[in-house]
Amino acid sequence: MITELAEKLFIDGAWKAGEGARIAVENPATGEVLAHIAAATPAEVDLAVAAARKAFKSWSRVAPIERSKALHRLGDTISGEANVLARIMTLEQGKPLNEAGGEILKLAEACHFYAEEAVRIHGEIVPNSTTDIDSLVMREPIGVVGAITPWNYPAELIGWKLCGALAAGCTIVIKPAELTPFTALAIASMVTRANIPAGVVNVVTGSGSKVGQALVEHPGVDKIAFTGSSAVGLHIQQSCPTVKRLSLELGGNCPLIVTSSADLDAAVKGAVRRSFRNMGQICIAINRIYVARLIADVFVARLGEAADKLVIGNGIENPDADVGAMASVEPLNKTKDHLADALAKGAKLIAGGSAPEGDVFARGYFFRPTVVAGCTHEMKVMTEETFGPLVGVMAFDGLDEAVELANDTPFGLAAYVYAKDMDEIRYLSSRLDYGNVAVNNVDAGIMNAPYGGRKQSGVGYEHGREGMLEYLNFKHVRIRYDEPKGR
Repeated sequence: MITELAEKLFIDGAWKAGEGARIAVENPATGEVLAHIAAATPAEVDLAVAAARKAFKSWSRVAPIERSKALHRLGDTISGEANVLARIMTLEQGKPLNEAGGEILKLAEACHFYAEEAVRIHGEIVPNSTTDIDSLVMREPIGVVGAITPWNYPAELIGWKLCGALAAGCTIVIKPAELTPFTALAIASMVTRANIPAGVVNVVTGSGSKVGQALVEHPGVDKIAFTGSSAVGLHIQQSCPTVKRLSLELGGNCPLIVTSSADLDAAVKGAVRRSFRNMGQICIAINRIYVARLIADVFVARLGEAADKLVIGNGIENPDADVGAMASVEPLNKTKDHLADALAKGAKLIAGGSAPEGDVFARGYFFRPTVVAGCTHEMKVMTEETFGPLVGVMAFDGLDEAVELANDTPFGLAAYVYAKDMDEIRYLSSRLDYGNVAVNNVDAGIMNAPYGGRKQSGVGYEHGREGMLEYLNFKHVRIRYDEPKGR
């Protein structure tokens, strides 16, 4: 299917051969070029926005029940082609095939969730000071959405934006990451098969600095929904030439606190999963761990053993591997830099620390899940988002110290706690300055609850009803009535 999608854009319900320069897309597990995409030209971006603008006039007036049915059809279509879509994702992103399949099913879940929310866009009647006036508070779709999506979850993070926008009555132009464009283009083919009207969904490919920025600056785009780094999110916020609505889901650098009352086995299991899943390339990955000094040595030893047991593999050849290749050389190099910095400043290597051995790993972007202990906040691993398979561990003596260390960051996306003592749980969860706090589990985000960050981790929310409300404007209609004549 990748060959069929190569060098094409999806505009106004049709496939168009791109006119711009070609960009190679590699398989990160082998270094081989899968195919090329076309960098959308300014004229092609204009065409996509114009198509979305035209479609908005009708799509925004479609009865909510019909938008709901369309999203249900899309979810069913995606589920039916989950194996095909998962293979595309693994080839271009590197995660194991079974994990990619799970992500595709989460995309389908988002379609069905927002299909149900589409019929629940409620208004209000607000009381006035007199009885001859009604104030109606109505919710109306914002307009055309420019969605700029990342490479780490190339299907699921499209779904949060696509499904919320369509449920609200908006239309959308998607600019996927140039590392993982074929997943987005394959989703566009599902849109066609689900009989969603032309122009409602459009996909243009190319670099973020050019094609993404063209959407940010385009006067025909009413809202930007972006997931990516805090630096790029700030640039988007500063570079909008007109006032636009923004949803920015940005960096994490997420902490885990393990108290002396914690279930140690559960804490180690959770730490391994959330530190290394998708090779740590997750906004809500555990980047740094603070452990009560009383149990620190035991925790570190068990964490290192568990990390060393993770199976690394080519995601196509070994679909059940725990972790696959990293998506590109940039996050791999950053991981190596953070590791070297920690070791130079006195951290102790507990597990990993190098590429796995063997011919199968020779040409890909592979790195062993890595644990370093004895860390301090002088080290990058504890103060910057690594976005790779590296986690630092530091001991603490009191809960106030743990909170201070965990909050010592410009980020505020997600934090994690393992503790059994309810007083500890209440103390920590109420003082951690994060948009999401997971206690005794590592699933900080679920589809039916709002998901968003604080501080430099972004503005706005995805997931839940709140995720759809981000695509709606409020309108106040205040009506004064006269007494009927001839009463």
